[in-house]
Amino acid sequence: MAATACGGGGEAPEEGGDAGGDETAEETSEDKGEIVIGRNNWAENIAVSNMWKVLLEEEGYEVDIQSMDKAPVWLGISRGELDIAPEVWLPNTDESYEEEYGDDVDMREIWYEGTELGFAVPEYMDIDSIEELNDMASEFDGQIVGIEEGAALTDLARDAIDEYDLDLNLVTSSDPAMNAEFMQSYENEEPIVVTLWSPHWLFADYDIKYLEDPENVFGDPDDIYYMTREGFADDHPEVVEWMDNWMMDDESLGDLMATINDLDDPYEGAKEWIEENRDLVDEWMAE
Repeated sequence: MAATACGGGGEAPEEGGDAGGDETAEETSEDKGEIVIGRNNWAENIAVSNMWKVLLEEEGYEVDIQSMDKAPVWLGISRGELDIAPEVWLPNTDESYEEEYGDDVDMREIWYEGTELGFAVPEYMDIDSIEELNDMASEFDGQIVGIEEGAALTDLARDAIDEYDLDLNLVTSSDPAMNAEFMQSYENEEPIVVTLWSPHWLFADYDIKYLEDPENVFGDPDDIYYMTREGFADDHPEVVEWMDNWMMDDESLGDLMATINDLDDPYEGAKEWIEENRDLVDEWMAE
């Protein structure tokens, strides 16, 4: 998601430094140069960015992860200031970015099929459709808990509020803040409605359902691609070969995100997951 992927403005990313706070690169016996990954602050993007950081470090690369909104990621890739962006939702969610920057990036392969996004509630709630939200507005304290301003999902949530004439306000926060509020409400079996997307680690740990969207405001499913700057494939052909082989499903990606969440450390969680799933990873890294 986030829209899956986040939208929003921002300045072009600077070279070097890890604005996202992910672990710094480990020393390797063979230095093949630096690769800069640009990611937004969505759980699955944090997870796979750190997974590839670990894998590329094992192969002798130094990896710098930079955290930013979706628009600066696209801008950075198009300008050649970032090397890899692991998460692009197409053909729908990131369509506007593709229209603006698509001619100046190298769109690579699909690594996750069939995303979903919308309003979501705990399974224990007796509600199935967005059209029923007004009848329960008081139970939700008149609020829908959202994520960041500038995220495509946030824009779609506002579109849904208008389309269904909902008597609820969208409260924007962040993915971590939304997660925390959802978990607290779930543990107390209290009503809550949030903006959510799949893949997301919450689905691995909690029983959650999307509300039906008869007007299809949130759109049809996307697939998740990765993209690189132009020329990256010529500079690092082995890296794009590995990443072109990369494929994950709900089980593998959910397990990766859950491991990271349990350890509360994206880098160490990614390392542990890789060790537990070395057979799968070796398929991607095969020459």
